[in-house]
Amino acid sequence: MNDEIFLNERIKVVAAFGEGLNPCRPVKFKRSNAREVVISEIGLVHPVGHGKRMVHVFDVTDGSADYRIELDAERLTWRLTREADHVDA
Repeated sequence: MNDEIFLNERIKVVAAFGEGLNPCRPVKFKRSNAREVVISEIGLVHPVGHGKRMVHVFDVTDGSADYRIELDAERLTWRLTREADHVDA
């Protein structure tokens, strides 16, 4: 992610759950300004410990911008923590 904007925005997420190594797959999310982002690709997914809580981090894109969204596994809440313009390598 280049030219990142660091955020701490609560978001609403539609996610699919299935089997395999990464059973949770976010499909789209709605921001507080009512803008809906449809996820076209999921990149890195990894868990991070925040004290006693586990947070699952997803780097995703809609093809226009890159986002980092996080699922708090204890509170079952989602946050948008980073946004950046999409840069093709």
